[in-house]
Amino acid sequence: MSYSEYWEQIYSRSEKMNVLISSYWREYSGLGTWQFWVVLALMVLPLVIVYLSVDRSRIFEIFFFGYTVHILWTYADSFLERYSYFVHTYFLLPMFPYAMNMTAAALPVGFLLIYQYCTNKNKSFLLYTILASAVFAFGFATLEGWAGMVHFNKGMNQFYIFLIDIAIAYAAYFLTIFVKKISGNGTG
Repeated sequence: MSYSEYWEQIYSRSEKMNVLISSYWREYSGLGTWQFWVVLALMVLPLVIVYLSVDRSRIFEIFFFGYTVHILWTYADSFLERYSYFVHTYFLLPMFPYAMNMTAAALPVGFLLIYQYCTNKNKSFLLYTILASAVFAFGFATLEGWAGMVHFNKGMNQFYIFLIDIAIAYAAYFLTIFVKKISGNGTG
């Protein structure tokens, strides 16, 4: 198959997939379903919580950390969904990433608030991250699985989500520390 034939096939199948996903969303994930409202709540409530509770004296540092969690989880989720390891079956709108409520709101805000608490109270962020990751992976992901809102495939399970949570939060933490140091705002 030639270069242009590959891209014709990719465009054609992509268009068919978009039509299929939009049809699925209207039927099973749209405004008339309880799942839509759960997804919307998981998108909006964390953002309201962070607005009300963020330490405004350190807002750029804290939001940099949260943004880094968001970006890293979005990349990880893109891979997991593209290869059908971990798929969110209910989503806000078909044109957005399926796990946007989790990767753009719930997880970044959860870890951001832990980062803020631990750095303000001189607590071990690394330990609190392990605890929070366990709650997210074994608690929330398990509940989502039971509710049919996510599917685990190809051997993916909550333990792997737990490890991914830890890796992403630690990467965001150490990147934030690094940026603070090179900007002259770090300690030590």
